[in-house]
Parts: sequence; C-alpha cells; structure tokens
Amino acid sequence: MPAARTTAGTTTGPGPLPPALEPQPPALAPLALGIDIGGTKVAAGVVDGKGAILEEIRRETPGRDARAVEAVIVELVRELGSRHDIASVGIGAAGWMDLAGAKVVFSPHLAWRDEPLRDTLEALLQRPVVITNDADAAAWAEWRFGAGRGHDRLLMLTLGTGIGGALMIDGRVERGSFGMAGEFGHQIIMPGGHRCECGNRGCWEQYASGNALGREGRELARKHSPMAAGLLAAANGRPKDITGSVVTELALDGEATAQELVAEVGDWLGLGIANLAAALDPALFIIGGGLSAAGDLMLEPARRAFSRNLTGRGYRQEAVITVAQLGPSAGLIGAADLARVRRLGLAGAS
Repeated sequence: MPAARTTAGTTTGPGPLPPALEPQPPALAPLALGIDIGGTKVAAGVVDGKGAILEEIRRETPGRDARAVEAVIVELVRELGSRHDIASVGIGAAGWMDLAGAKVVFSPHLAWRDEPLRDTLEALLQRPVVITNDADAAAWAEWRFGAGRGHDRLLMLTLGTGIGGALMIDGRVERGSFGMAGEFGHQIIMPGGHRCECGNRGCWEQYASGNALGREGRELARKHSPMAAGLLAAANGRPKDITGSVVTELALDGEATAQELVAEVGDWLGLGIANLAAALDPALFIIGGGLSAAGDLMLEPARRAFSRNLTGRGYRQEAVITVAQLGPSAGLIGAADLARVRRLGLAGAS
C-alpha cells in the first residue's frame, strides 16, 4: 500500500487499528453474511473475522421492482444460511440511508423511495439486519482489511453503474447531519450536461462511471466510426451490447480505442477527485467498484488530471490515489463486518 506523498518528498505511513477492531481469527469471530446490492447485480457472501469470503453467490438485480429485489435477498440469505452458521446479516445498498439505518430514502438506480428496508427484511428473515450505504460498507472494509488499513482519514470511491462515495474520519464513516453524506457522484461537474437518474444534469457519475464508459463506446459505434471496429466486434455487431465491462476488458487486452475511452473516464475521475481534495483534504483516495479493474489504464490519467487541477498545487501535500485491495467484493465484506461488529458492540462500529 502506498504511503501518503508530500511535496517535500517525505512520507507518512499508516498507523494501527484500535485493538478491539483488529481482525480476529475464525475461532473468535462469528461468521457474518454480507449482501451488496448494485444496479445490475446482487452479491452475497459469508465472511469470517479476518475479512475473508468463505463462499459467494450472485444474482442479477431484478429490474426496478423493490419486492423482487427483497425476494432475491431472502433467497440468497436462506441458501447460504443452509450451509453456514451465520450470526448476523449486513446489507450494502446503493442510495441515501436515514441516520438510523432503517430506511432507504432514495436510490437513483433502484426502486426504493422511503423504503423501510431493515424492518421488511428482519420480518422476512426473522433475524437482525444491518442496512448501510454500499460505498460506506466498502470504505469500512478497506479501512479494516485493505488499502486504507490504519489511515485515520480516507475517501472511498466506488465506480460501477454510478459513483458511490464515503469519507472515513478517525475510524468512523462520516454520514452528515441527515445521513446523506458521501454522494460525491452527484456533484455537478458539467452544468447542463448529461441527464442523471437523480434528476439533475451534469453529475460526475455521468462522466466517470461504468455507465459513462459504455455510453461513450455505444455512441462511437452508432456513429459508424472506424475507431469502433474493435468495440463492435466484441459486441457481435450490436452497439447496444457495448457496456462499460466490455470496454474495460478490451482496454486490458490492448485495444486502442477502448484504452482511449478508459483514459477519458480517468481524466474526468481526476478532475472530480481534485474538487473533493479542495473540500475535504484526505490523505488517501481509494478507488473501488467494477470499473477499478481497469487499473492504471484509468488511474494514471486520473492522477495526472488530479495533479493538474488540484488547487494550491505545488504548495500543498498531495493525496495518494490507489486502487482498492479488496476489489469489487469490498462492499460485501464491509456490510458483513459492520453487521458483526455492531452485533458484538465493538467500538468504532457506528
């Protein structure tokens, strides 16, 4: 894990976790089940006290039907619960949560509007359930077990269907006054730009997410650009099948147009991170979610754009931008671990 970089060339390393939150061996820590609900998939996994996934299963997100999503959650919990002794269940979901962790106030990519999700699932599962924002869960996991271990201030970004975000301060997730903090993907970065599912135009996630990457690839193909030949070949000649995942895979395989599109997303990513550094000044930005699979093809352009747009550049300490160590599973691991530590009443779990 890289240490924080400073303009003077010195570094500061991470410190230890509080003793109560040090990873525990399996014999001392009950198993927890984590579920990560995204715009396209629902992933569930059994997680031990060291953050290791013992078994994981996935289902497609069933459209925008709230009851259907809940039915999938119940199915996954019952299936994994039949093979593992699970003490607690944590749900990480995309959207705004109330401070009590009982209700999904609004989810741009799902059907929940003032949805009492915790009570609904506890009634269906007949066991306690912890509900948290998916990016908050990912940040917690990276702080406990991954790239942010020991750092007292970090900012997590999850790049998938949209952009999720979370800010960790002194071992806790900062939720704001109303529980809505961390929705960094909905900062308006291009006034009058692309319409966002949140209702606004020009949100950051319309330019630096997996959806944005796929949209740019489809647009290029529909304009019959010769540059899109590789994209179309990968999608069997169907522009509608060019997704962010398809473009990312092509970029990793060396396809030039795909790499150019990924780099453009990286430019937008770095610009938004510079804005966040101006406002929040963390030492570390961790990039997770499915799009993080692009690695340095995206992060190097992001780092350059970040340095180019950073306010006070050349006269301030500059944060590190690194990829999440836990990959796309961070949200699942974090949701499970939050459920475990809250059940055990450990410090730092709020």
